[in-house]
Amino acid sequence: MKIKKFAASFLAGTLLGTLSMGSALAYEKCHKSKWGPNDQIGALNNITADNILAATKLIKKGKTMAMAIETNSKTPAYPPRTYSMTIVRPGQENGQTFGSTKLSYHDDILQTWVGIGTQLDGLGHIGIDNVFYNCTPGIEVTGISGLKKFGIETVPGVATRAVILDMTALMGKDTIPEGTPFNQPEIEAALKRQGNMKINKGDVVIFYTGWHKLLGVDDKRQGAAEPGLGVQGARYLASLGVAMIGSDTWGLEVVPFENKDQAFHVHQILLAEFGIFILENVVSQQALKDGVYEGMITVGPHRTTGAVQAIVNPVFVY
Repeated sequence: MKIKKFAASFLAGTLLGTLSMGSALAYEKCHKSKWGPNDQIGALNNITADNILAATKLIKKGKTMAMAIETNSKTPAYPPRTYSMTIVRPGQENGQTFGSTKLSYHDDILQTWVGIGTQLDGLGHIGIDNVFYNCTPGIEVTGISGLKKFGIETVPGVATRAVILDMTALMGKDTIPEGTPFNQPEIEAALKRQGNMKINKGDVVIFYTGWHKLLGVDDKRQGAAEPGLGVQGARYLASLGVAMIGSDTWGLEVVPFENKDQAFHVHQILLAEFGIFILENVVSQQALKDGVYEGMITVGPHRTTGAVQAIVNPVFVY
């Protein structure tokens, strides 16, 4: 027993010795996963077989809605992120073809930052003073050729109930102004307006703000600020056990920040503290036009080893 205690103490001392003073304090105050020291999927653990089966019962119209915006070189991206696509026809110079059937083909080369377009933020994206989800020091996460923990390949296929909160209808605005925070009062008011809906453990919550309508119309304004989730609202949704939270904005949380000195604090709360995944640039206008606020959502990110984020196309089925 004494040997085990000594080993644990030695390991902790060695670990803290690799961290800055601030990082050491962050490590001491970090949030351990209730699913154990090896947990890498966070709040996705809240999605059970019962959640999936219950979500299938919400399919009434037999409709699907692609929730992604298009990703291309004109898609606004958080600086300095960029995107470039190149199409090639290898070995087909001067009209050459292959075989007696005269095969012709295209291939594509994609050079892009992955956090662009409709995206899923993984748990390795945001930390608190170099300490990431489940009290994991950055030294155990960061790898130049791919994350050593929390890579997108660890994210399972997701299927569960999604609740869409129409903030434009609640606030009577076609597009919610930048700097408008959504906290518990606004969330509960939206649920009440939509028929006294409830948010359940394992759900995905999607905010509709109309902000995506600025894409290609006023990209400068669209990318400079946004309405979105506030700090208290993030903690409230975390207390309900949600698995993911998304919005039709580029960064989910309200910008300018509620506290100007707390940069992307909502991201820190969701990802680093509670292991709640974030969806950005997720559009839900079609379902709202049909008067639908809940349905089944599926998210299947690419299994790229060590990736921080994923360009995704969530599908809403109702």
